[in-house]
Amino acid sequence: MAERRRAHHALVHQLLESGMSMREVARHLGWSRNTVRRYAHAQRWQDMVKGRRTRVSKLDPFKPYLARRWEETGGKITGHALLAEITERGYRGGHTLVAQWKQALPAADSVPPPPPPPSVRQVTGWLTRHPAGLTVDEEVQRKAVLAHCPELDAAARLVTSFAEMLTRLEGERLSDWITEAMTSGLPGISTFAVGLNSDYDAVHAGLTTHWNSGPVEGAVNRIKMLKRQMYGRAGFRLLRKRVLLAS
Repeated sequence: MAERRRAHHALVHQLLESGMSMREVARHLGWSRNTVRRYAHAQRWQDMVKGRRTRVSKLDPFKPYLARRWEETGGKITGHALLAEITERGYRGGHTLVAQWKQALPAADSVPPPPPPPSVRQVTGWLTRHPAGLTVDEEVQRKAVLAHCPELDAAARLVTSFAEMLTRLEGERLSDWITEAMTSGLPGISTFAVGLNSDYDAVHAGLTTHWNSGPVEGAVNRIKMLKRQMYGRAGFRLLRKRVLLAS
């Protein structure tokens, strides 16, 4: 709140010094004129937080001692014992403040909660990204997930094998990969393998030759982008000119 008051005070005075009136400043900032007037009449930004003080507890001067005693006893000391010790040292409050302070502390034998499980998106990224792109922590978590799920381990092995075949153009392995994927019993990968087998010649050619439809797909994507940009604004002639000039 103090930071906000200081920034607003400086902004209002800067606008006023630039020659703007209070009405113009209020209109510019979207504030009421009364708010602008209060900032304008305040010589210091501290005047805007006057009366908003943090309450000081009677227990505050004794909290370092309480924390030290709590650590020394391993959290086994009672609230009444703590109250007696700080009373001897000048504490004049009641037991309620000590009890509230004690309740806010974690239990001595409390076990920290386990880390949350990874999300589906995280696991999918660990399986589809190149292993060299994973951090050490991600690699450890990936191995732990695969160790707890044999089906996921088989899916990861098939995904990695297909990625290697795709990047290295090792189409001679396609037949064996399709057979293994279809017999794996993994619904998504088995369906994908069936689709590859139905168009085997084209897929094999794509995995063995350097020819591809990348330039054609790029041209189609560019034409679609131009068409979306001009939707409802021009006819076919202007679209044709833009397509030809863009290429």
